[in-house]
Amino acid sequence: MLSRLAAALALLLALPAPGPAAAQEAFPTRPIRFVVPFAPGGSNDFVARLMAPRMAASLGQPVVIETRSGAGGLTGVDLAVKAPADGYTVALGTTGAIVIAPSLMATPPFDPQRDVAPITLAINVQVPVVVPARSPYRTLGELLAAARARPGTITYGSSGSGSMPHLAGELLSQVAGVQMVHVPYRGGGPVGTALLAAEVDMGLSDMPVFLPHHRAGTLRILAVGSPQRLPFLADVPTLAESGVAGIETSNWHGLVTAGAVPQPVLAKLHAAAAAALHDPEVLRVITEQGMEPVGGSRADFAALIRADAAKWAAVIRRGNIRPE
Repeated sequence: MLSRLAAALALLLALPAPGPAAAQEAFPTRPIRFVVPFAPGGSNDFVARLMAPRMAASLGQPVVIETRSGAGGLTGVDLAVKAPADGYTVALGTTGAIVIAPSLMATPPFDPQRDVAPITLAINVQVPVVVPARSPYRTLGELLAAARARPGTITYGSSGSGSMPHLAGELLSQVAGVQMVHVPYRGGGPVGTALLAAEVDMGLSDMPVFLPHHRAGTLRILAVGSPQRLPFLADVPTLAESGVAGIETSNWHGLVTAGAVPQPVLAKLHAAAAAALHDPEVLRVITEQGMEPVGGSRADFAALIRADAAKWAAVIRRGNIRPE
């Protein structure tokens, strides 16, 4: 009897202990935090709340929304990429929070290439050039001609200093060879309000801020920064068609987590997020809001982060832009 017990004990001791691989195979075994780095009510929050229940259905665990706004989205993204590298904390970051803010800061809190693991690009949101309905400028060409004739007199509002819409305006100025005055606001909503009151000559922010006003005739979209015209704004030209070539002003939102999360866990998160974004109802609702759902590969999103980090760093350097 004792010999049989000793043999059984020896066999148990010889078996490998459950390790990281076993934990990865079981992922997830508890709820996942889905960090929204902006205040409720915006496009980021809207998309996250569409994705979360569908990701939960795929993963078999609750996906819990947690709002952590601040610093133009940087606070929430920083929380996610510095969380334990186990895949249980993700964030829906933006161009501004993931690639622009680190380029603006002398000591950025994280490195977008090293510390951020891309999961999937969730949506593309166009940043159009918009003027008040009673503006004398009927085309972007007319507005830029006025800016060339009177340097430093045309004003444009954005959703904050260092935001992607701010840099889109700076890039437009650099490529068109004009000098315009930037007026920062605290978000896209205030930019829309300022345009309605004609406080600024031009404004830039995410498309959902302006689309209802354009349709109502209270604001006028002069141009969009997409490669082709948008199906729901077929009468609005692109920047290239308006005489400013080589500019795309898409403000993307993408799901990310900590850079050291194991590949098998990332693969499961990607599969759940991509399935959520390809859900027919999600596609319909997001498209109706003037946004483009994506849900592409992790490699494609990683390439976009690299390309945009270089692109916006160059704009910041040429414009000598500093954080405020």
